[in-house]
Amino acid sequence: MEFGLSSEQVLLKDSLDAYLRERAPLDRVRRFADKDEGRATEVIAGLNEIGLSGLIIPTEHGGVGLGALDACVASETLGYRIAPVPFVANAIMVPTALMLAGSPAQQANWLPQIAAGKTVVGAALAERSGARAVAGSQAGVTAVDGRLSGRALYVLDFEADAYLVGDLAGGLHLVASDAAGLGRQRLETVDRTRPIGELVFDRVAAEPLASADAAVMQRVLDIGRTMLAADSLGAAQNMIDQAVAYAGQRVQFGRVIGSFQAVKHMCAQMAADLEPTRAFVWYAGHALDEIPHEASLVACQLKAHLSEVATSVAKTATEVHGGMGFTDLVGLHYWFKRIGFNRQMLGSPELLRGEAARLQGLV
Repeated sequence: MEFGLSSEQVLLKDSLDAYLRERAPLDRVRRFADKDEGRATEVIAGLNEIGLSGLIIPTEHGGVGLGALDACVASETLGYRIAPVPFVANAIMVPTALMLAGSPAQQANWLPQIAAGKTVVGAALAERSGARAVAGSQAGVTAVDGRLSGRALYVLDFEADAYLVGDLAGGLHLVASDAAGLGRQRLETVDRTRPIGELVFDRVAAEPLASADAAVMQRVLDIGRTMLAADSLGAAQNMIDQAVAYAGQRVQFGRVIGSFQAVKHMCAQMAADLEPTRAFVWYAGHALDEIPHEASLVACQLKAHLSEVATSVAKTATEVHGGMGFTDLVGLHYWFKRIGFNRQMLGSPELLRGEAARLQGLV
């Protein structure tokens, strides 16, 4: 038995990394963040040729037909390069919902479009991970007679052609971005490598997924949380790599700072804390496909734990850089902020540990 990635998964990781290293270097990410581009179209187009948008979509619908563990590998690589591309919602959460709850007609209509990169679909499901007070009222969306009303915050992959919307009763709906009565507003968050927004519904006509229920909603959240955790793993690994490289170059008192015991300990501690989480991510991806009864608990525990580990790594890696770590020139803040956003999206560590306790019947 092998406990590691297959040769195909290693090839996927290497191919994505090589492409992003060339086509989405830090200068491209910085330009995306500074200019508020809706989409990094040329980067997305190349990734679609690799098959990223159709990664988990079945081959009969034009996708690659891979599994959740393969998606974890891709998400980690995207996080390592802080790629400004739609993935967690458009390529993972939305296809999962369609494959589980969409009618044959809905699957035939939407999945090939997503797989080919012709349609981007965002996900408005944040309210399913904890209600938020907005202007004195609770955020959330209700469905009455096929129409949606309410407000959805922190919509993932916001610059989209359509949205997957979760209502407060557990239903899932598809809504075109230009639907009558739909208000859209871009939100400014700590992570400017991802477009995030708010949707306001005023009796907006929607297309409900045929078989959506609480179990489908939970599955969509589980895989979304797992992808965000994998993304944080990649971002944290890059910060460690940058810190180690800097420590081997920066000279102080006539020596590279990496020769000082305190700096060695900082770098070693980051690696020791982060490395075990890689197997945790792999297990969560495996559980989503092969051990479904464990998937929700593992996804909660994974994201809660990795969010805190990655936050610690981000802080320490910045400290290794000293004053340089806080400058835009180095750009560490892009990874730092990506980790910070992932920590809160679809559930903070505190919320997820509470959910894990409930799943185990402890509260």
